[in-house]
Amino acid sequence: MAIPKNKNELAEEIGSSYQKLQTELSNIPEEQAKTKSMEGHAKGMKMSVCDLVAYLIGWGNLVLKWHKIREQGKEPDFPEIGYKWNELGELAQKFYADYKDDDYFSLLKKLDKVEKNILNLVEKKDNEALYESSWYEKYTMGRMIQFNTSSPYKNAYARIRKWKKEKKIK
Repeated sequence: MAIPKNKNELAEEIGSSYQKLQTELSNIPEEQAKTKSMEGHAKGMKMSVCDLVAYLIGWGNLVLKWHKIREQGKEPDFPEIGYKWNELGELAQKFYADYKDDDYFSLLKKLDKVEKNILNLVEKKDNEALYESSWYEKYTMGRMIQFNTSSPYKNAYARIRKWKKEKKIK
């Protein structure tokens, strides 16, 4: 699908990209999900499937946090307190650490919850709020949500498929 241009397209894009990712994640054995054998988010680093899921949870929760802060009439620190946009590798490492003690299946449940909360957020907004004004710099709210949900879901899907092929997981 092309870049979503309205509320319905955004919800459909998030839902469909998440469903494809979820299908790939669903049959990974837990012991393999913890092995750091996938190219990481920082150059030269390796990550596990669990780390990748933690990364997606972290970004989804950031999106929800940004909106909560804005609803309180305040301005969030983008992308996160203590991090700049050129430090996303370090932010990824923070997400991995935040969820390092969670088992694979609890991570999948947390990711499900985050995705549902994101879709609820989109549902509560009208098309005008999502796509007809700048929300962060030149980007609309809908575009910022898409940048941090469906785009990473698609990237994760491709990473997982490549990893599964290398590991001969069907």
